[in-house]
Amino acid sequence: MTNIASNAKQHKAVTLWLLSMMGLVALMIVIGGATRLTNSGLSITEWAPIRGALPPLSDAAWLSEFEKYKQIPEFSAEHPDMELGGFKFIYFWEWSHRQLGRIIGLAYALPFFIFLFRGKLPKGHSLKYFAIMGLIGLQGAIGWWMVHSGLQEGMVDVSQYRLATHLGLAFIILGACYWLMKRTQQNFAPQDAGRNFTKRTAILAALIYLQIIAGAFVAGTKSGKTYNEWPLMDGDIIPAGYLIQNPAWRNIFENAAAIQFNHRTLAYIILALAIWIFISAKSRAPHLRGITGGVLGIIVWQVVLGIWTLLAVAPLTLSLLHQFSSILVFISAMGMAWIARYKVMV
Repeated sequence: MTNIASNAKQHKAVTLWLLSMMGLVALMIVIGGATRLTNSGLSITEWAPIRGALPPLSDAAWLSEFEKYKQIPEFSAEHPDMELGGFKFIYFWEWSHRQLGRIIGLAYALPFFIFLFRGKLPKGHSLKYFAIMGLIGLQGAIGWWMVHSGLQEGMVDVSQYRLATHLGLAFIILGACYWLMKRTQQNFAPQDAGRNFTKRTAILAALIYLQIIAGAFVAGTKSGKTYNEWPLMDGDIIPAGYLIQNPAWRNIFENAAAIQFNHRTLAYIILALAIWIFISAKSRAPHLRGITGGVLGIIVWQVVLGIWTLLAVAPLTLSLLHQFSSILVFISAMGMAWIARYKVMV
């Protein structure tokens, strides 16, 4: 009994750690969205992981940072009349984003090594925990790689390809923390929900992740500020400019009409699949009706919120709420995929 109580306690500690990491990563995603939407991401023009932990502490230091910002294309193209006060505002968002990245790195690494050396990590999974730490470090490098793209001649924003990579990795880290958290529940066994039903839940989670990447391209190309009507796009089901670029594949990633149309269409597909899963749960997995209904509900909310954001021409508050809701959709879909596979043994 003593060993069982001890194992339960150490598993609870690891679970709480991973839950806190999920919270920090979710906060990072939202602050990253605010940094992008306030056009703040290029305000810090250098990557200084150690020295950059402190913001400018004197008037001279602030003026020096402001002068560096004035040298990049974004300043002359979008903020030629900006004064020091405005620069401090956008600098705050980017500095906060980077600072939270440092906090996440420490918040993961320190407990990881403590749990590892004390033998508190679930047996056989230490490398998986180490891999997440590696991904967090890689995320910092990708963040600078993304910012660097916006500092180049002729660029006034970061590359949408690099933005999508950065956001996509953040959700991989979030999902990995969630899945490992579930793995700390030692008393679980395979769930008999039917092979086809289980596959559908996995496909739904994968499509939601793909939709998040598609959303990054919408954000990176500012496509959400175009075609601000629904359900048609400029009076058509498929916008006239869908295949305006050559070669054709570039439209998927660089053409605002195609990017927004694909994002809308994928949302409809996800909603239809969620409805199918909910209906089929009645006969295939009646014990999952609750979770499938919950997932369907939050997907409906996200679709309605997306339409509202589009019609309102993507204001800051609605855009941030839409991004935050994507986190809830993603985690709830992963939770459903887990429950379709496993059940906790009491």
